[in-house]
Amino acid sequence: MLQRLMLSQFVIVRQAEIEFGPGFTALTGETGAGKSILLDALGLVLGARADPSLIAEGASRAQISAEFSSNPTLDAHLTSLDLQGDGGVILLRRTLESDGKSRAFINGHPVTLTQMRELGDQLVDIHGQHASQALMRPAHQRGLVDAFADHAPELESLARTFEQWQERQAWLDKALSSDREMALERDRLRWRFDELDTLRPKAGEWETLAEEQKRLAHAAELIELASGASAVLHEDDASVSSVLAGVVGRARQLVQIDARLEPILQMIESAQAQVAEAASDLATYAQRIDLDPQRLSQVEQRLTTLHDCARKLRIEPEMMAAELEAVRQALQALEAAQDTEALRAEVQALKARYVEQAERLSKQRKQAARKLAKSVSATLERLSMAGSQLQIDFTPGEPAAHGIDHVDFKLAGHTGTQARSIAKVASGGELSRIGLAISVAAAKVTHIASLIFDEADAGVGGAVAQVIGDLMRELGQEHQVLCVTHLPQVAARAHQQLRVSKQREGDAVISEVTPLARDARIEEIARMLGGVEITPITRRHARELLAY
Repeated sequence: MLQRLMLSQFVIVRQAEIEFGPGFTALTGETGAGKSILLDALGLVLGARADPSLIAEGASRAQISAEFSSNPTLDAHLTSLDLQGDGGVILLRRTLESDGKSRAFINGHPVTLTQMRELGDQLVDIHGQHASQALMRPAHQRGLVDAFADHAPELESLARTFEQWQERQAWLDKALSSDREMALERDRLRWRFDELDTLRPKAGEWETLAEEQKRLAHAAELIELASGASAVLHEDDASVSSVLAGVVGRARQLVQIDARLEPILQMIESAQAQVAEAASDLATYAQRIDLDPQRLSQVEQRLTTLHDCARKLRIEPEMMAAELEAVRQALQALEAAQDTEALRAEVQALKARYVEQAERLSKQRKQAARKLAKSVSATLERLSMAGSQLQIDFTPGEPAAHGIDHVDFKLAGHTGTQARSIAKVASGGELSRIGLAISVAAAKVTHIASLIFDEADAGVGGAVAQVIGDLMRELGQEHQVLCVTHLPQVAARAHQQLRVSKQREGDAVISEVTPLARDARIEEIARMLGGVEITPITRRHARELLAY
């Protein structure tokens, strides 16, 4: 659930911290006051694309933060991605810079927009202003059925099978029509493989040899320096060990006089022991270093051979082992692709698997579509479209990543009348109500805690508006619901109400968000009812709406 939204220098909002509660919250205010700005900000912190024009005039940077309550499933998911935060809370943050750059963070960890969007899809479901226009597109209609039925796992599996099928089909087509090109590619890969396989480079070999060459080339210098350092520390008459031995003796005399100096004596004795150990290790190191010109020559020859081969193949020497494996796999795949009978059998097997998955998904879609149509039709009855029935038809389509179904939402104005595509028979207001009914139906089955409706009541009024308010309040019993609305009948049904208003601050116009107590809600709803001049009658009407 969204708990808090914090904005800084975003469009006409200078600074704002808005707290949200459970249930149904209405966002109201005059046109242009900035209600949709809040949803734009929330969209950005959920991973939408940024634009420098969203930064407040005169500012160089905008920042949006959103705090959500979490659950064990989300906590475990974030922990698996090393994005965990404080238990039970998820903090999203987005910054926009005037030079066009933006940064995204989850629980303080920098992330990609893709990661932010994937998490955002699990936190918030936004039903935008243009849902009714999208509703006329068959692809969107199919997506609504899948969302209602929560078909994401099945769609992912089907898309993967389709991709594999098409990939193998492309290999088969290429094998059948481009034998010469395949032969040339095989020869190129074989030459590359032979060049690398002759040397048999190993992972990390270049780095290991380079380190060994450096050590062998400077062996004499290492022996001299290590031996000299050991002597200075322990062997010379005026060595560090000798000096420390004298200091230890004096310190022990001091401790006899003042026991508080015991810790200092212990530090000096520790230093004496460490110096002796370091001198011993240096002496041992100097003894073990070999002056081995033959091995140095072998190492340098191997480095030269690897370097020459890498330059010939135009790769970095460090990448030779990985390149050998990549070429081996590509060569195996190419050779397997030329086995047309085996490849044809693989294509047929993948096609059969795809058809099985697609037909199973189609059956599940049709079952879900009947439930969705029934739920939407019942809601349309409440939205003053008495007798209207939504019908979802399926026709076979060409195989695709999403399946074999062509979906068509149809509307029958009355029982017994022929259903026709909603794009042809529904008016703008009816489309808006159908879209709202579908959103409500989908919202009732979603596991997402926060639902946002951006002017879902556009194009309606009167009794229909009151029904929409009732629907939002009903959804608020199970979810957190935020709705931008211009209708007093909708706002009055909210559990909480936030007013967005514009104020002039010097030469600038800024937007402010204010939570409304009951008296303030009466004034705001009266304004929505009566316009600029609020009369006792409109206030009384506002009280009646709130008392409903």
